[in-house]
Amino acid sequence: MKISVIGAGAIGGNLARRLSGAGHDVEIADARGREVVAADVLENGARAVALEDSVQDKDAVILAIPFGVAGQLAGLFASVPAETVVIDTSNYYPGLLTDPIEAVDNGRVESEYTAKLLGRPVVKAWNAALAETQRTKGVPAGTPGRIAIPVAGDADEAKRVAMRLVDDTGFDPYDAGTLADSWRQQPNGPAYCTELTLDELPAALAAADRVKDSAIRDSLMERRAAVLPENPTLEDVVEMNRAAHR
Repeated sequence: MKISVIGAGAIGGNLARRLSGAGHDVEIADARGREVVAADVLENGARAVALEDSVQDKDAVILAIPFGVAGQLAGLFASVPAETVVIDTSNYYPGLLTDPIEAVDNGRVESEYTAKLLGRPVVKAWNAALAETQRTKGVPAGTPGRIAIPVAGDADEAKRVAMRLVDDTGFDPYDAGTLADSWRQQPNGPAYCTELTLDELPAALAAADRVKDSAIRDSLMERRAAVLPENPTLEDVVEMNRAAHR
């Protein structure tokens, strides 16, 4: 597939590296310019391109950008064909990673808000796994204990494409329903960054509680200070996330 990743941070870099390693034709772009793309991101054949050249003639475009800024790309996507699959990986952390957004605070589902800003449908994927999980724990299909990643969207074909790409990055894709259902994989629900298998993930999604999970999300810094050691490992962070729901 011809794929573009917009955003060259930890998530975008991981995805560009893994998807190009899986044999896809991958370009990566960042609003800060091509020079911010780390050399190791390109080691499997991905190419750094200018943002304005990144979305044409693509089968899929992955948004690995901060939550709430998708509107800045609406003009870029205005001429992109409807069949191009757009995948949103972002998460809302009000007051920490972004300013509070009233519509989302009042109940608008995160990726529905992103779709509105962008002016086109999106699929939600890869948001519910930590960057370090994505970097280090992807394994071939069929490997025992393979971590699962929820994928939500309204168009069946777009969701199938996203699920195939999740598989290609080393994780079991799980159909988590419509975009309206994607609040169940938002921060900090039981399915969010807890490294669950395909057998475990459905129950975690079903157990999500919007009020409780938002409160857990908003207590992140306090919980980190109280629970985590000075130099936490990935396992420390995953355990903190799991413990919040016991």
